[in-house]
Amino acid sequence: MNLSFNLTFNQCLELVDIGNVNIILLHYNLTGRLIGRSSENAILKIISILISLFIIFENFSVLVALLRFLRLRRWVHCCLANIAFSDLLAGISYLLNICLSGEITFRLTPQQWFLREGLLFTTLAASTFSLFITAVERYSTMVAGALVSESHSKKVVRAQGLILICWVLAGIVGILPLFGWNCLCHIETCSSLLPLYSRQYILFSLGLLSISLIGIIGFYCTIYYLVCCNAKRNAITSQRAVHLLQTVLIILGSFVICWSPLFVYLIVDSSCTPPSCQSPVGLEWVLALAVLNSALNPLIYSCRSSEVRKAMVAFLCCACTMAGVKLPACYQQGMDLTSGSSNESSLRRKSSVRLSRALSFRSPVTSISSVPSQ
Repeated sequence: MNLSFNLTFNQCLELVDIGNVNIILLHYNLTGRLIGRSSENAILKIISILISLFIIFENFSVLVALLRFLRLRRWVHCCLANIAFSDLLAGISYLLNICLSGEITFRLTPQQWFLREGLLFTTLAASTFSLFITAVERYSTMVAGALVSESHSKKVVRAQGLILICWVLAGIVGILPLFGWNCLCHIETCSSLLPLYSRQYILFSLGLLSISLIGIIGFYCTIYYLVCCNAKRNAITSQRAVHLLQTVLIILGSFVICWSPLFVYLIVDSSCTPPSCQSPVGLEWVLALAVLNSALNPLIYSCRSSEVRKAMVAFLCCACTMAGVKLPACYQQGMDLTSGSSNESSLRRKSSVRLSRALSFRSPVTSISSVPSQ
């Protein structure tokens, strides 16, 4: 396609209207996104499909285990279920993105292209916002909750309200380009990485995700600081402080490692105008790394909880039983977990109250989660 970058807006619309040019191909060509697309990377595509299938299975298992055996009785169960659900959808949207990429990209209409990318933007944003909500709730329960007593039902309602806001905001972020915030026939304002997206929109999305990242780091670092202060005065909590440090490092380390390359790519992309700024090589690997965070979240947030681990074991044992493998001991464990969950939670809450009364007023924080982790 030998078209000049100086094509005017009206000329672009005329070419599209008379059917002389594919507008998606035009944007990919003039922004330099076609460079390096001569041959599809089959290895990367297979790896990406395997990653997405693993994310779907893993988060589906966690979500079903939470719904079936723990029944979302506590605020932390609601937050974990929301993380699992958003990561499940992230895996599905990433799989759809892979299946609709390559040569299929140029057979899509602009609306279909925006839906393809918007769905991935929405689910990844929801996953990040879910992590932020979990950090807010943990801070509120462990720090502010020590000063102001809150009922169990109030905590659950607040968590559900934040989850609703999370999905509304994520949906708005993903759908904005479809409703006009794009760069169709305005090539000079386009992104080189996502040729139909406006650079201003990408900066806006990066801003929201950066706020979430800063919030996650701030809340967990504050919790850890207060636990360390308490550990200096109380030898009982010193071991918990070490465990908390490990958890905080895992949470923040995995998030930063998975998302930083994509952040850097998008920031660099938003700072230059095509065609002077060519699309960097390796975007697909960077995107796969960001999506991989959705596979790590269940291991970090759910499987570190002994209660959720038992629910996961019960779910897997039930699945094996349905497949014809008889595991009566595992199934009985699941039934015991379901029937005894309320009593166990009640005992843990009473134990938590006794512990908080034993601690000084200035050191209310003792663990990173209301669900004991081992």
